[in-house]
Amino acid sequence: MNAAGFPLLSLLTFLPLAGALFIATVRGDEATVARNARWGALWTSMIVFVLSLWLWFGFDKSSAEFQFVERAAWLPAFSINYHMGVDGISVLFVLLSTLLTPICILASWEAITARVREYMIAFLVLETMMVGMFCALDMVVFYIFFEGVLIPMFLIIGVWGGPRRVYAAFKFFLYTLLGSVLMLLALLAIYFHAGTTDIPTLISQHNLPRGMQTWLFLAFLASFAVKVPMWPVHTWLPDAHVEAPTAGSVILAGVLLKMGGYGFLRFSLPMLPEASAYFAPLIFALSIVAVIYTSLVALAQEDMKKLIAYSSVAHMGMVTLGTFTFNTQGLEGAMFQMLSHGIVSGALFLCVGVVYDRIHSREIARYGGLSARMPIYALVFMLFTMASVGLPGTAGFVGEFLVIVGAYKVNIWVALLAASGMVLGAAYMLYLYRRVIFGGITRADLRSILDLSPRETAVFAPLVVLTLWMGIYPSSFTDFFDQSVQGLIAHHQAALGRATAFAAGAVQ
Repeated sequence: MNAAGFPLLSLLTFLPLAGALFIATVRGDEATVARNARWGALWTSMIVFVLSLWLWFGFDKSSAEFQFVERAAWLPAFSINYHMGVDGISVLFVLLSTLLTPICILASWEAITARVREYMIAFLVLETMMVGMFCALDMVVFYIFFEGVLIPMFLIIGVWGGPRRVYAAFKFFLYTLLGSVLMLLALLAIYFHAGTTDIPTLISQHNLPRGMQTWLFLAFLASFAVKVPMWPVHTWLPDAHVEAPTAGSVILAGVLLKMGGYGFLRFSLPMLPEASAYFAPLIFALSIVAVIYTSLVALAQEDMKKLIAYSSVAHMGMVTLGTFTFNTQGLEGAMFQMLSHGIVSGALFLCVGVVYDRIHSREIARYGGLSARMPIYALVFMLFTMASVGLPGTAGFVGEFLVIVGAYKVNIWVALLAASGMVLGAAYMLYLYRRVIFGGITRADLRSILDLSPRETAVFAPLVVLTLWMGIYPSSFTDFFDQSVQGLIAHHQAALGRATAFAAGAVQ
């Protein structure tokens, strides 16, 4: 579905590159270049976000089909096309990417003072890769965008990060690249077997052999598990978050961690249904370990960013758990959890960035009593803390509740262990909030600390609105992906039914 053939998705994908090219051509002294780079990046990302609202208003929620579809010959000799489109599973991730990019640029306005032009170019290139990945309907095109994300993120961490930024950047790059190489081998195997890389065609028309599905699932798991990140391949995440600049952490938590969950929904479940069902107990086990173990690790942290980073691993454990329940509540809960985590976790990293910009420390013990000097900040921080805990009425509650309901329908013990993560989440987030916000001010520099500036208020305002909107009126979001989730479940059950019937016939 595409309004009069207008290439909206291509425009959303490549317009940031045009903004990056404009910024690259800016000339003048250092101050002029930095100012023009900031404004150029902000205006470009804002225009992209406004255009992306067309997806919100023009998307047909009653259909599970791909919409706003674009197709052009790219490598016709190999049956590889430039094929773009969105369905209920991907459309809100595109909107999440286009929303968080201008927020990150605005959050970096004063924090980034060195190589501003290069920083803004990196962020716009990153936006192109993120949007393109969620829109791609050809496996080769998907892989190009999926891998392309690594380059600007590697630079953002390695150039503008903290003291151990180079170590963290290389660890991030190597972990994700290793998994992605295995995914590339899986894509090649699918291409040589089916003769096409078109994702809708592979989902609807090709039934891959059971033995082949096992190896393909493991190859995809190697890539997507690192991106989620699942335990035990999560160790790159705390280092990357701690060393990344604030805006880098926001995009990392808000969008990049969703790439693995999206990969499971787009590839593993629909293309490899038998292997997905076979390996579901393994995914449940890894998810439960992630939820409980990383929550306990978060309790022991003294660095605010590390605590929130480990909480992200626990929350994404709920996503993988819900994804492999293969029921409506679990899958819709996983989708909602990814979206809410993108908003809430990104906002929590921005909350850390606010005080870090003032005091230049992330140590929890360095703070205390900020409610007396920063009441608006304390209120905003409290909202996102409660959302992270899963307080009803906030975005964090809906996804976790649906995942636990979905898990309960599969196994009561899995649901019980997953629910324990909510209790542990309350423990470490309230520990963080109490230490930073309450108590008396004991340090001289905290007595003169300033509350949120107008720019910082503008950064938080849309995130506050979305956190409450998603918690109070969740159906306005679940309506987008309900039909696609139902279609995915029906396709999965039909594939398993055919496999069972074939096996029964073979036995007879």
